Amino acid sequence: MIKLTNTSQNENANKHSSYQKKIGPIFFTVFISVLLTSCFEREKQQNIEAPNGMVSYDLSKFGKQFSIFIPDTVNSKLEIMEQSWGALEIKVGKDFHVSITEDPGDIELRKSDIISNDVNVFKSYIIQEPLCIMWESQIIQPEFHFYVIKKIAGTSYVFEDVVPMDGNPLKKEAIQNMLFSANHVIEMKKRDN
Repeated sequence: MIKLTNTSQNENANKHSSYQKKIGPIFFTVFISVLLTSCFEREKQQNIEAPNGMVSYDLSKFGKQFSIFIPDTVNSKLEIMEQSWGALEIKVGKDFHVSITEDPGDIELRKSDIISNDVNVFKSYIIQEPLCIMWESQIIQPEFHFYVIKKIAGTSYVFEDVVPMDGNPLKKEAIQNMLFSANHVIEMKKRDN
């Protein structure tokens, strides 16, 4: 009987060892995949580098749980205005003037408004995506504009350019910089009090 028990124990040990050899690599592969994906996503969110000449600006003191890239304010004045209709306008120098509104937004309605404008005549879309458009239009000279819908920390925001007070349209490069800022906001986690 002792031999039968030893043989039975050896068979069980061999089965267990065979099972571990099969399941071990699978478990290890799944674990490493989850770990790498988690690290990559966290690193992707936290390590977005500011483009040359821009800095990250924290908007949490204005009730926004994110920061946005703005031009470096060493040589240009930063102005932040909270408008009565709810928009937060960020202006740096002459070439950066973004409006941020807590709003679900509507790309199709915005496109309809753009095309039906008889004064600022639509020329073409430069970017046309489900939640982001950039277009060229013209009153006297060509001008460029953008409109972006972003969901950040569970809230939907509309980002768009603001036409300068002097009426001179911003150059395409300035609009592209503001569009980059709108598309690369950095969400911040709410702090526990």
